[in-house]
Amino acid sequence: MAAGMYLEHYLDSIENLPFELQRNFSLMRDLDTRTEDLKGQIDSLAREYTSNARTLSSEQKLSLLRQLQQSHGKCKGFGDDKVQLAMQTYEMVDKHIRRLDTDLARFEADLKEKQIESTDYDSTSSKGIKSELRGPKEKKVARTRLKVKSDDDCSPKSGPKKIKLTQAPEFSTPTANFKNAHPSDVLDMPVDPNEPTYCLCHQVSYGEMIGCDNTDCTIEWFHFACVGLTTKPRGKWFCPRCTQERKKK
Repeated sequence: MAAGMYLEHYLDSIENLPFELQRNFSLMRDLDTRTEDLKGQIDSLAREYTSNARTLSSEQKLSLLRQLQQSHGKCKGFGDDKVQLAMQTYEMVDKHIRRLDTDLARFEADLKEKQIESTDYDSTSSKGIKSELRGPKEKKVARTRLKVKSDDDCSPKSGPKKIKLTQAPEFSTPTANFKNAHPSDVLDMPVDPNEPTYCLCHQVSYGEMIGCDNTDCTIEWFHFACVGLTTKPRGKWFCPRCTQERKKK
């Protein structure tokens, strides 16, 4: 949940809080006023009783004592009501404080979760950028190590097309094992994640491969099976993408 949503919900919940607090405080002030009035009556009755105790009859004394007792009872009742209002006011404010603490904890948890997601995304993006920056260098090294041309490749037009073989000097597995390999068979084989990929299928080099004669081609090398070739074509050969671009021109 966004910070604005937390704030909006909390402000909605405390919208009536000032009015409720004002009502409780007004009631407590009214109880204080009534209690003070009763205390004045009690003092007056007490002075009357003490000053006229010798001259008052028993019934008059009992009447004054009952009035004093009733006044004290009312004062005690007003005090209890004030305590209840104070407790109610405290719980009212404490409830909103607890809710604020809970919302703050949830908001902090959401922020931490977003920071973790952002960190994961940044690390993934940086790895992708590093792999893209490393790709051209690896492609050049792979082309230098793995590209094998026929003896007549240097002739202008009559020579056979350049063919890329996956067999490298340091690999012990013979090229013949991959010559007739199908792309789906190669996908099932373990692949070094750092090995560069080629062709429209974005897979590693295997079997016979052919290079596009467009010097600006972004892919350069293609598997025979992926471009529908079974033998080397004569003359210059362009990949499907470069062929479409040449037609547009």
